Amino acid sequence: MREDQALFTNSRIMLTNIGKQPVTHVVVNYGIKNETIQYINPGEKISLSPPEGSNLNLVRIIAENQINIT
Repeated sequence: MREDQALFTNSRIMLTNIGKQPVTHVVVNYGIKNETIQYINPGEKISLSPPEGSNLNLVRIIAENQINIT
């Protein structure tokens, strides 16, 4: 989600586990920095803020069990 303001851009990464099992070892790659989340429980929603200077056009999310989102 990206929201342009007059003086800055407010960005958030929203992750939701819609499955029936936990998603484990989630790595969010912002290009300049990685963030690791140990697990996301079924039905859980997580909001993350990319660090300043991140490439907002490309974020890669990788998790165990062959989950790969770009």
